[in-house]
Amino acid sequence: MPIVVNLDVMLARRKMRSRELAVRIGITEQNVSLLKSGKVRGVRFETLARICDVLDCQPGDLLEYRPEGSAAMAADPNAG
Repeated sequence: MPIVVNLDVMLARRKMRSRELAVRIGITEQNVSLLKSGKVRGVRFETLARICDVLDCQPGDLLEYRPEGSAAMAADPNAG
């Protein structure tokens, strides 16, 4: 999927554990884990807003768009 979740990066930058984030935003630690791994098909804006509030970040700090095949193009700048 071309959407990459960088929640683990933001947690590390804020020196916060998944458990603490889960408690502070009101979701289960397992759901935080699923978000971190990108194994979710969607996230509610309300949840995203709470994450941004707790981590003091913007949605763009958490979500990144990488077009399909971008890794191959990065490895070979002459591709495409």
